[in-house]
Amino acid sequence: MIRRHARMLALAALLPVAATAEDAVWDTFNGTLAATKYSPVTSFTPQSVGKLKQAWSIHTGDLADGSGTLPETIWSATPIYANGLIYVGTPFYRILALNPATGEQVWSFDTQTELAPLTQPGLKNRGVAYWDSGETGTCGKRIFMGTMDAHLFAVDADTGTPCADFADGGSLNVNQWNTVNDVFPFSLLQPPTIHDDTLFLGWAGMDWAFSEAPPGNVLAIDARTGALKWEASFIPEEIRPKTGTANVWASMSVDTERDLLFVPVSSPSPNFWGGNRLDPIPMATSVTALDTNTGNVVWSYQLVRHDIWDYDTNAAPTLIDIEKDGQTIPALIQTTKQGMLYVLNRETGEPIFPVEERAVAASDAEGEKAAATQPFDTWLEPTNDADAMPPVFWLADLVSLGQCSRDRETYRYEGLYTPPSETGTLAYPSTAGGMQWGGGGYDPVNQKFYVNSSVAVQLYKLIPRAEYQDKGSGAEQGYYPQKDAPYGLLLENWLNWAGMPCWSPPYGYLSAYDLRTGKLDWREPFGRVQQWGFYMPPSWGSPTIGGPAVTAGGVIFIGASMDSRVRAIDAATGKELWSDLVQAPAVATPAVFTHEGRDYVVFVAGGNPILKPEVGDQVVAYTLP
Repeated sequence: MIRRHARMLALAALLPVAATAEDAVWDTFNGTLAATKYSPVTSFTPQSVGKLKQAWSIHTGDLADGSGTLPETIWSATPIYANGLIYVGTPFYRILALNPATGEQVWSFDTQTELAPLTQPGLKNRGVAYWDSGETGTCGKRIFMGTMDAHLFAVDADTGTPCADFADGGSLNVNQWNTVNDVFPFSLLQPPTIHDDTLFLGWAGMDWAFSEAPPGNVLAIDARTGALKWEASFIPEEIRPKTGTANVWASMSVDTERDLLFVPVSSPSPNFWGGNRLDPIPMATSVTALDTNTGNVVWSYQLVRHDIWDYDTNAAPTLIDIEKDGQTIPALIQTTKQGMLYVLNRETGEPIFPVEERAVAASDAEGEKAAATQPFDTWLEPTNDADAMPPVFWLADLVSLGQCSRDRETYRYEGLYTPPSETGTLAYPSTAGGMQWGGGGYDPVNQKFYVNSSVAVQLYKLIPRAEYQDKGSGAEQGYYPQKDAPYGLLLENWLNWAGMPCWSPPYGYLSAYDLRTGKLDWREPFGRVQQWGFYMPPSWGSPTIGGPAVTAGGVIFIGASMDSRVRAIDAATGKELWSDLVQAPAVATPAVFTHEGRDYVVFVAGGNPILKPEVGDQVVAYTLP
């Protein structure tokens, strides 16, 4: 009897515990549908956060470094806290439900997906989505997760049991809507965005490989049945046979009062030569607002004209309110790879502050005609200088006996938007950013916006088709075919022979903007470069991937850097308050929430080879004593 009672108590400890009305949740990828990445938790303050202790840590076992039969894992899943549980998706396409207080596994679901790099260099996953239908019973609450082979799974949030009434027994083949230029599946790496009873799905393709590819679209799916409600496309029908993508691979945001879905639209194919698509594609590389009920385009604002730099709009815009001329304007702030932050009226898409059209460099590539001007936002100081890249790094130049200086004189560089060339073009900011898909975080009380950014210079070199030989590629650099274009592509970081950056540090920043004034509050080097077994000086900063979580207590939590540390930053000053070493770079935005009266911050430490060749399978939670 005693043993049975003990077993019942142990089982009860693993069952879901409903969140109380006072609990702060983190129930979407960006914390809120407005993509603010803001938590109302107040216990984490500049005075208290130095006492943070690890509450628990688990390893999922779902990792590979690429040395065996499996490709490497690239894991950037933001943990979701909802329904009294933590939910994470893994790069082996499993869903895990964890006890927030202990990290113990409550249930798991294996999609049994083939572990193959169908569209990506490795096995990628950015997590799951949670939906509460308001109904009781099985699958009244659901967890959704997509796979690289274009299947969307729905399981019961309490038990992990597949939802039998969703599509084919809990699995939806999204690739059934991939009907044009079917050269790769609609990979579902980003969890869906959910509003009311509709799932909004974008997809990822195979970058830099084809001229012709499936045209970008967003699919609205019934959360109960898996039925298609509507489809929105972003490439004019008459030009689709020549090009493709301009897809939405990043997260989206929703104005729930106005039923507006805001989608960050990427660049069209081929990414670095556009002679096949000289006709206008007005919604490519844009932020676009769709009616959530119909999919109709309400407005679209193009951020890059005729994109030939792979400047994908790569993060959900953050919904904010701006005070101007005595009026409160519903607005959004859109981060970009090119380092500019655009502030638009979210009802109309019009810039709230002046945007200038400036002349940019012309292309000398065969068949290409670069846009003569590009839009430059003038209100918020860009994270990266649009007129000049960082100077040549004296130490890298010395070690390479002047290689970096010679490169600087050899390759084209005429400021932001210098077109790719056969000679080779130094791109700054490059496709690596600038700001990356983590986006920024917003404190609505103090009207402060925080964002991390990288300082990275890359080389774009167009290789005539007759000379192109595919020599392979790695972590989003190397040789890429751009099939059926007159040029293949070499894309690589601008390094000397010893692997040192040819441009001067810092290599990454964290910035704070006051949206009441448009002024930069502070900008601090962020993270540390870890290379050759050494840590570089803190003043050098680090390239970053992943976003910040902002709290009401005045603390920013962020991983994102090369040195595999997670940090707490003082929101008022940008100074580091606390850090801890984790298994690999934590390239997912953390989750901050309250569970049973206790506040937690939870990171996924999964790694990304763009930062360094290190993978992880760790989920780690911190709390105050």
